[in-house]
Amino acid sequence: MPSQYGQFCPVAKAMELLDERWTMLVVRELMLGSRHFNALRRGVPRMSPALLSKRLQTLTRAGVVERRLEGNRVTYRLTEAGRELEPIVEAVGRWGVRWVPQLGDEDLDPHLLLWDMHRNVDTEAVPDGRTVIAFVLTDVEPAARRWWIVVTGEGVDVCDVDPGDPPRVTVEAGLRTLTRVWRGDVDWATVLRSGELVLRGERPACRALPRWLALTDLARTPRPARRDLDRV
Repeated sequence: MPSQYGQFCPVAKAMELLDERWTMLVVRELMLGSRHFNALRRGVPRMSPALLSKRLQTLTRAGVVERRLEGNRVTYRLTEAGRELEPIVEAVGRWGVRWVPQLGDEDLDPHLLLWDMHRNVDTEAVPDGRTVIAFVLTDVEPAARRWWIVVTGEGVDVCDVDPGDPPRVTVEAGLRTLTRVWRGDVDWATVLRSGELVLRGERPACRALPRWLALTDLARTPRPARRDLDRV
């Protein structure tokens, strides 16, 4: 049962639905195009399947999410009410980029990072044919150290098992460094110059990689001056 504030205020009534743990992140995943339960799980990998199912049921009852059976697969989509939350989620994200830049070790997740990166690949910038981009996360335990993004004419996939094709480019970096690049906290040129991130492989692919891995709109959010952050 959602928290009850006992207030007629529309903000309070909205938050009775939206401030339950994980709820807005489920909305975020639906905004980003996840349509099936397993895809939603990959976007919130630390959320239990039982809790995800419960949140989807709550959002469906509230009219925020529509559940459909298409063939033998269940799909989820935002309703008109759900889509009205999109600018709110985006505004919260921009605020977080600007005013909550600190990342703890518990915030770093290779599964989520590569999942997010793969769905933002600029397929028009990647050469035709099959392109494999390999990632070696140098400071991660061996079981989660190696990842691959595979781009084909049929779409983009992320793998934690070697797909078998030689990569056009291999990215070697610590998880924190790659996460900061992806968030837009630091640019490619800076980490390449410092040696915190190394690219190996075909020279044209190495030069083009930052164009292939297109940053999100949130990553391009202007940051406040350092002195303003220090005051916060």
